[in-house]
Amino acid sequence: MLCTHIIYSRTEAYTVFDIFFFLSRGTSKSRGHPHPPGKVQWAGVRAPAGGGRANHACPGAGAGGDGGHSAASAREEISRLISGCLADAKCVSGQQEEGRGSESSGRRRRSSRPTRSKKPLSAIIKEVCDGWSLANHEYFALQHADSSNFYITEKNRNEIKNGTILRLTTSPAQNAHQLHERIQSSSMDAKLEALKDLASLSRDVTFAQEFINLDGISLLTQMVESGTERYQKLQKIMKPCFGDMLSFTLTAFVELMDHGIVSWDTFSVAFIKKIASFVNKSAIDVSILQRSLAILESMVLNSHDLYQKVAQEITIGQLIPHLQGTDQEIQTYTIAVINALFLKAPDEKRQVGVESSVDILDCPLTEMANILAQKQLRSIILTHVIRAQRAINNEMAHQLYVLQVLTFNLLEDRMMTKMDPQDQAQRDIIFELRRIAFDAESEPNNSSGSMEKRKSMYTRDYKKLGFINHVNPAMDFTQTPPGMLALDNMLYFAKHHQDAYIRIVLENSSREDKHECPFGRSSIELTKMLCEILKVGELPSETCNDFHPMFFTHDRSFEEFFCICIQLLNKTWKEMRATSEDFNKVMQVVKEQVMRALTTKPSSLDQFKSKLQNLSYTEILKIRQSERMNQEDFQSRPILELKEKIQPEILELIKQQRLNRLVEGTCFRKLNSRRRQDKFWYCRLSPNHKVLHYGDLEESPQGEVPHDSLQDKLPVADIKAVVTGKDCPHMKEKGALKQNKEVLELAFSILYDSNCQLNFIAPDKHEYCIWTDGLNALLGKDMMSDLTRNDLDTLLSMEIKLRLLDLENIQIPDAPPPIPKEPSNYDFVYDCN
Repeated sequence: MLCTHIIYSRTEAYTVFDIFFFLSRGTSKSRGHPHPPGKVQWAGVRAPAGGGRANHACPGAGAGGDGGHSAASAREEISRLISGCLADAKCVSGQQEEGRGSESSGRRRRSSRPTRSKKPLSAIIKEVCDGWSLANHEYFALQHADSSNFYITEKNRNEIKNGTILRLTTSPAQNAHQLHERIQSSSMDAKLEALKDLASLSRDVTFAQEFINLDGISLLTQMVESGTERYQKLQKIMKPCFGDMLSFTLTAFVELMDHGIVSWDTFSVAFIKKIASFVNKSAIDVSILQRSLAILESMVLNSHDLYQKVAQEITIGQLIPHLQGTDQEIQTYTIAVINALFLKAPDEKRQVGVESSVDILDCPLTEMANILAQKQLRSIILTHVIRAQRAINNEMAHQLYVLQVLTFNLLEDRMMTKMDPQDQAQRDIIFELRRIAFDAESEPNNSSGSMEKRKSMYTRDYKKLGFINHVNPAMDFTQTPPGMLALDNMLYFAKHHQDAYIRIVLENSSREDKHECPFGRSSIELTKMLCEILKVGELPSETCNDFHPMFFTHDRSFEEFFCICIQLLNKTWKEMRATSEDFNKVMQVVKEQVMRALTTKPSSLDQFKSKLQNLSYTEILKIRQSERMNQEDFQSRPILELKEKIQPEILELIKQQRLNRLVEGTCFRKLNSRRRQDKFWYCRLSPNHKVLHYGDLEESPQGEVPHDSLQDKLPVADIKAVVTGKDCPHMKEKGALKQNKEVLELAFSILYDSNCQLNFIAPDKHEYCIWTDGLNALLGKDMMSDLTRNDLDTLLSMEIKLRLLDLENIQIPDAPPPIPKEPSNYDFVYDCN
């Protein structure tokens, strides 16, 4: 078989093509076209006008065999042919290295200098085929020779990178036609091999389009629906072969559908049932289960109609065994399916009373609130996923974070619901709060007291409860957020932590020194603050992995979270000896306490409570004092002058650290609006700070990625600007990503040439600051990130403290000492001895 390799090699000043041809010995029978026999290895080099490299041969170049081509003539002919064809099609002498954009917006390249009119790709392939006496050039195509095996087309021909090796091979249309026939073969071995090839080639969008045009998707779905039964009798005998065949079929299906060419709405109920049956089986091949779960997730995310059909086919009882297994990837796919169904569920399906008693094992996944409220699912995830004896990978952490966000978003409806002062059921909740707190003191229901007296007593009690409106406390809950959610939290606290509730209310209502903590007002503001911290009502981020294990330890985790924090607020209020005028200051301290405790990622609510005990108001003051030390202690004029003198050195140190981090490089995740994918790309700066190297990766790397494995390059000199946030081109596109606040805060783009960009979404805020600072430093601009400001303050403080060690306990004057008058004469000698 003919295998033609073309290696591109370009310099900034010249265009040079190194062409290597490797020919298998013998004559191929394929399509009846003879291939020149023998093994010949040439390096054909076209020297640019005005000088350049001389022609040279590869080591080991030899005679050409008996095919009518001598080594010399073949070398001359093919060098001229390929070099000329590709030079006309690609660029002119002097074309510079080009970069390309990445991430979900795609990658684009544009020549930085004028190019000649392009010769059609088909004409180039025809000339190559003619040079080797290959008829029917339309049956051939150029293809990347690396592991991707992507075809070269008119659309992507300008993306050919420096050093890329291309292969002359069967055209995608021919390949698709052959595979379409092979996968229908009656031979099991031939069918298996064909499906294996199909699963590999389906990653290429050019091939995928050709195969889909042959109605290939329908053929695969039919094989899944009915073809599997055809081999039921053979399954026991050829179980490994059957499992591999189905696995390759589903893999090809997933790869073809991921190109977005075919709508998900076109699939039948029979196909959905068949895929669901693979998930519902207790014993199934792991690869088949993975693909089946991935297909169900994509169906739900990409089609509203399929959501209902999938949800009716799957029950939580069928998914629980997959969560109880030891394969973390299967667990991840399972939680992803639950998240997808939950994300697409209509509001009426989400908002189901959490107190409802439902058999979770038989509950369809349409009743999402019932499922997530049940102890069994939560405890299974806690036991078999979070507390399993293995590290949680990034994808699992992301899915747990999404589940956490979606669970808390169940509270959004109550958070945005105003209280109706005329609704008796809602007013009864306030009466219940009063009854629990003052039951011993209140009059019995059959009291003969006048209505005015009872109203007066209620007003007095509502004031003790800390409501702002003493006459009609229902008016306190008309603000959204937190709306009715605050009242729900108060009632939960009063019922489930009754002793603590009564103690807080009575303790503050009996104080007469204006230091009482208003329980009602505090609860409302605290609920609002906790909703802001947990971002209740916001869609989950595409990049965040920040889940908190403690929220999976209780069925009513938000309510328990509130109960711990309201007791903290009361304790902090007393420690600050606060009055009503200090209310906002107390809330700021409580927020700082909660945030600092959450950053430690406590594994349980009890551990969270313990962390808060160590963050008393006194401790917060110490932390604040330590953080403010620079501002308070080093404001004298000499210190400020010393800071001003040292600051350029510190900024240069920070700059070098940023550039060193860019040299190490960072792995970025590729995202799109259809589904989260485990596709990565890596970018790093060259050691001489002249070029950015980047390229795609098959998986997340362990450590640094070598420069030579990153084939794309972008000269720093070509960078025009660095933009961030909503100014980024990939954030202006239509899709879910631009609506996500967290993704927006992590986005930045490098603009170069005209209308070309390299798009990034940083893994986290720290990497975002590192890269934006480093890129600005490369462009000679100021580093303006929050991280730079913090590093500058920290390093300046350390440097000044070191320089002032010898002056400890010495008062530094605000002004320099006066210069004494000159002496009347200089007739004196200083004796060094």
